[in-house]
Amino acid sequence: MLDTRPMPSVSQRWGFVMALIGMFMAILDIQIVASSLNEIQAGVSATMDEISWIQTAYLIAEVIAIPLAGMLIRWLSTRIAFVISCASFTVASVGCALAQTIDQLIIMRAIQGFVGGAMIPIVYSVSFSIFPNRVMGMVQAVIGMIATMAPSIGPTLGGYVTQHIGWHWLFLMNIIPGIAASIGVWMLLDIDKPQFNLFRKIDFVGLLYLALFLGPLEYVLEEGPGDDWFASSTISGMAILCGVSALLFFHRVFSASFPIVDLRVFRNRNFAIGTGMGFIIGIALYGLVYVMPMFLGGVRRLNSLQIGEIMFVTGAVMFLFAPIAGRLTDKIDLRYLLTTGMIIVGIGSLMNANLTFQSDYDDFFWPQVVRGIGLLLCLVSAARIAMGTLQPSEVGNAAGLFNVVRNLGGAVGLAAMDTLLDLRADYHWQQLIPAVNSARDGAVLALQDSVGLMTGPTSDPSAAGLVQLSHRVLAQAHVLSYNDIFMWLGILYLCAVPLTLLLKKPQAHEGAAGH
Repeated sequence: MLDTRPMPSVSQRWGFVMALIGMFMAILDIQIVASSLNEIQAGVSATMDEISWIQTAYLIAEVIAIPLAGMLIRWLSTRIAFVISCASFTVASVGCALAQTIDQLIIMRAIQGFVGGAMIPIVYSVSFSIFPNRVMGMVQAVIGMIATMAPSIGPTLGGYVTQHIGWHWLFLMNIIPGIAASIGVWMLLDIDKPQFNLFRKIDFVGLLYLALFLGPLEYVLEEGPGDDWFASSTISGMAILCGVSALLFFHRVFSASFPIVDLRVFRNRNFAIGTGMGFIIGIALYGLVYVMPMFLGGVRRLNSLQIGEIMFVTGAVMFLFAPIAGRLTDKIDLRYLLTTGMIIVGIGSLMNANLTFQSDYDDFFWPQVVRGIGLLLCLVSAARIAMGTLQPSEVGNAAGLFNVVRNLGGAVGLAAMDTLLDLRADYHWQQLIPAVNSARDGAVLALQDSVGLMTGPTSDPSAAGLVQLSHRVLAQAHVLSYNDIFMWLGILYLCAVPLTLLLKKPQAHEGAAGH
């Protein structure tokens, strides 16, 4: 149906900008601590095992909160739900900065992730509610730019802030934008009315099942690679809890009169496939932000600022390409753009499948340019395909589901990459070691060089040289394992392209609010 709605008022547009600020903070805070873990660890006297939980706690809480956005919008209204989420996120950020122990910081990070998680799907819901379809391309391009750029610049910004001001400001920097976003949305974005009577209908049992399903799932995916998966009794127990809770949750969703999450929206083919593509997009969106710093820090031994300078390319490309992507999605069949984006991301990943010890800025520049363009096309197209043909009353719930599936794609991708890096490093080690023998001139020369470098007092220079050579072989095995990750990621995206053939052709000027 033709969407003939006028553009939103100037005040509503500014309210939407304020909501985007809140969304940016919520996504940025996932990765902003990534390059500052050592400083935070020293600040709160934490162990290596404990410090990783300041990211894990945030992610687990956020993934539980995101699908609740639809229910919150119906119950409280868009404006009240967002303001409560944003204001609580700001207060929790202050709590993180004031934390004196690792336990306090983990608790505050969990609260921060839970209360802030709803801001992300609410922004998607607002965009489809107030903007006509003829400008939806540009609107979704801006949202896509924020959703992809925030994780990319998070480690860079975090490293800079920590080095020049202190790690506490990673959280205190949320105060001013958090207050501004809360006040701005409250004053400018009154687009629907609350239904407070729905509180009596909220399915709190279903909410419990949802938390016990998604929370342990995120925990297993985050901690599984480091704990050798089901060799750990904790991982096995959490997996069982997740499986049982999932069965109870899905039974409850389809039997409750007012389910906490409405899964019937998956009957819409474009939403189901678009959300599935969002899962695949999440693998690269969050996986690349994870694997590149791992290589640059672990193999190249670069510091957080150097890593940030390299990774900033992706964010800059997305920022510059967003207006073009927006116009393209308004003029070209979204299925074609999604297909093109998947192919571009696949090619961009394969471009980094030949890394060496010396790989640096130049080796990552053009692959990042290609992947940045492809990811933005994918995210904008998938979001419009998934939610652009839904009824207005369905968009809030659908936005939560779309975002939680994309985040789960990222979690699955990170877990798979961690596991594959270990497995492939072992494989390449086994393949390289037989080649290091006295029958190969290259191995003999490398051993002689290693022995020659042993200038300090040692009882056995040859043994020390062998140790040094083994370290070089192990490092080479790790480089090859990173190449495998980039190659398989590229192949995954190229193999996912045929899924776009299952999509229905989106109708011109058809929009959520146009029905």
